[in-house]
Amino acid sequence: MARGKIQIKRIEKATNRQVTYSKRRKGLFKKADELSILCDSKVSLLILSSTGKLHEYVSPSTTTKQVIDQYQRTTGIDLWSAQYERMQENLKKLKEKNRSLRRQIRQRRGEGVDNLDFGELLALDQEMEAAVQLVRERKYKVMSNQIDTTNKKLKQAKQINRALLTDGIKDDPDYGLVDAGGDYDSVTGYSNGIPGVFALRLQPNQPNLHNDAESVLTSCLSSNWRVEKF
Repeated sequence: MARGKIQIKRIEKATNRQVTYSKRRKGLFKKADELSILCDSKVSLLILSSTGKLHEYVSPSTTTKQVIDQYQRTTGIDLWSAQYERMQENLKKLKEKNRSLRRQIRQRRGEGVDNLDFGELLALDQEMEAAVQLVRERKYKVMSNQIDTTNKKLKQAKQINRALLTDGIKDDPDYGLVDAGGDYDSVTGYSNGIPGVFALRLQPNQPNLHNDAESVLTSCLSSNWRVEKF
């Protein structure tokens, strides 16, 4: 039974289109190989898929460049010159873009602005003001983040300090941890060779300690109490 004639039009379904492309490409390569062997001809076949993938067949003992060179000699068309001209044109555009960018950089440094008219100077001034605003906002954000981080670390350090003070002096009747209901004083001194400020609560039965806070710290350290700075 003869196969029905296939209507030649674009296959809409992507899967079917890919299957058909793969089968027909292999068929073309097979025919090109047969033509090269049977007729002792040089064949170069290039196929570019819809996805941009390149498939190539070249006769044995030859290259695509050799085939193209023979084509140029036969037709009198210089394909490489056209490609070279396109490359030169693209290079020219890239150089102009590079010069423009370098000019903009110099102008933002305050160089090369003597030849600018009022409108150009005004536009440059506005661009730089906008750039400065962005930099300033970023600077403030970084500063704010640093301050928040420092405050968090300070809060954690105070919590650790209160915990250490509670652990070290909770059993002594004359001293206690600073809280909302006591009398407060601070002393300066050294803990483990590190200078710092120490907070203590002074009990009512030791009123003279208000006049000599440093003696409190000396007494604490000489008794091997854990008094930490914050």
